[in-house]
Amino acid sequence: MTILLSKSGDLAALHAMNADLHCHSTVSDGWLEPVEVVRRAKTNGVDLLALTDHDELGGLALAAAAAAESGVGFVAGVEVSVSFAGETIHIVGLGIDPGNPDLIAGLRQVRAGRDARARRMSEALAAVGIAGALEGAHRFARNPALVSRAHFARHLVASGVMPDVRTVFDHYLVRGKPGFVEHEWASLEEAVGWIVGAGGIAVVAHPARYRLSAADMTRLLDCFVAAGGEAIEVVSGAHSDDEMRRFATVARQRGLLASRASDFHGEKESSVDLGRCNPLPSDLTPVWSRLI
Repeated sequence: MTILLSKSGDLAALHAMNADLHCHSTVSDGWLEPVEVVRRAKTNGVDLLALTDHDELGGLALAAAAAAESGVGFVAGVEVSVSFAGETIHIVGLGIDPGNPDLIAGLRQVRAGRDARARRMSEALAAVGIAGALEGAHRFARNPALVSRAHFARHLVASGVMPDVRTVFDHYLVRGKPGFVEHEWASLEEAVGWIVGAGGIAVVAHPARYRLSAADMTRLLDCFVAAGGEAIEVVSGAHSDDEMRRFATVARQRGLLASRASDFHGEKESSVDLGRCNPLPSDLTPVWSRLI
């Protein structure tokens, strides 16, 4: 489902492209429908867009059709939830075949545990005086098969419990807080294998967000590369300038392709809009060199 653009071996020309290779729609935890995501990308001057909903492929056909109509280059993507060293890690797949049966089956397996997790989260929140959280989260989930922490957070904001989503996460939904529920997602090897098997490129998403020790981060990257992973998000809406420089160094040292992504969910929640994130450092090889 990747729409091909004119090929160029020129690194400067690749860097000049406004590529945004990680964002979300209502198929997972974004605020905009897939077609609306593409329209916003077009308005913001995005040349190449990847829709990467959490553990879901359901928005790709609509987004690809809208992109073809509007002249935005499109890359079929997904963001797979992974358990590693006690953390939830996200691995983005770019340039995947959405019809690949192993990828479809793997994502179905990952999603299967979400309902049970959502019920446990609601019970945990009820235990600290927040009743009806699951019903509230469902009102914000356009896809009833995928209720995430973000949907719980939006409900708590709408209910006046906390002023914004970030504060909800900090007080209730991260490890050690009342609404956090342990869950076993896919293994790193499974996620990378599904992506590579579907013809895609595996990318470590927003690496600065993970609460990993230096040793565990090294182990994560070692295992990722050993499994067939090839790229890392150097520029992310979640990264500070210092974090961007840190992971640019990681990309250089490990010979990884570099990705650029807003991780856009919606205007109310995202610090960076579609296509408005920082450029990649000019010496890095953009992952989209393999996608156009």
